[in-house]
Amino acid sequence: MQDSEGFNLEIGQIKEALKADVLVCRDRLKSKVSGIYASDLMSDVLAYGREGACLLTGLNTVQAVISSHMADLKAIVFLRGKKPGPDIRKFAEEKGIVVLTTKADMFDACIKIARADGHLRPTNGIMMRGKEKNITSHEFFVDGKDFASAGLVSTGIKTILKEIGYNMQLIRRVAISTYEGEMNVVMHAEKATVTLTASDSEIRVVINDKGKGIPDIQEAMVPGFSTATEEQRAMGFGAGMGLPNMKKNSDEINVTSEVGKGTKLEMRFFIKD
Repeated sequence: MQDSEGFNLEIGQIKEALKADVLVCRDRLKSKVSGIYASDLMSDVLAYGREGACLLTGLNTVQAVISSHMADLKAIVFLRGKKPGPDIRKFAEEKGIVVLTTKADMFDACIKIARADGHLRPTNGIMMRGKEKNITSHEFFVDGKDFASAGLVSTGIKTILKEIGYNMQLIRRVAISTYEGEMNVVMHAEKATVTLTASDSEIRVVINDKGKGIPDIQEAMVPGFSTATEEQRAMGFGAGMGLPNMKKNSDEINVTSEVGKGTKLEMRFFIKD
């Protein structure tokens, strides 16, 4: 997760988002950071870390703190429950760098911080009670060709469903299906909206993209059929299992498409007693 324009979180807010413990410089929690940089490669931190940012890392060595100091970062979050030793803490305290530790892994930490800052805040989020209980609705956006961000929306949806408390096997099916749909957008479309609606009876995911469309939906459903480029295949995508995987993991799937305009994909996942 690279730093973001308009990032507006205090270190204390990052602590709360990650349920992190403060190990060093508790008095600096009100300081705002310029962004987030997540990496275990300190050469990348030195090259790309933004001044005043917060580092997320699983590298539990003094080099993480030294690199942060050299890059003028304000805080470090050690991931996966790692706690730096006394020498690392001492160096960080001397340099005024806040040190936190969290049980979250790198991907989950990025998602939780992005949501806390509003970068994954849904454009439409409601809670209702009526015939169905605990209805929540969220809308996200996916940019085509943006492989660097591919998976963030589906990961955000998985996090939302886990926080609500749905069955983990159900969440897994929704996450896999949504990720496959998101990758199809990145590979074949210009942009898309992804709408999540979840209640006590079903979870519904609708992916509505603007792109080249699907000439033959029935053919696209055949395992192994793919229109991916060689470049996309080299990145590990385009094996022709996207739509078959979505069909396999969802209880109902409906695909409509118009060549030259785009595709609408609706998946439903029923909650069984």
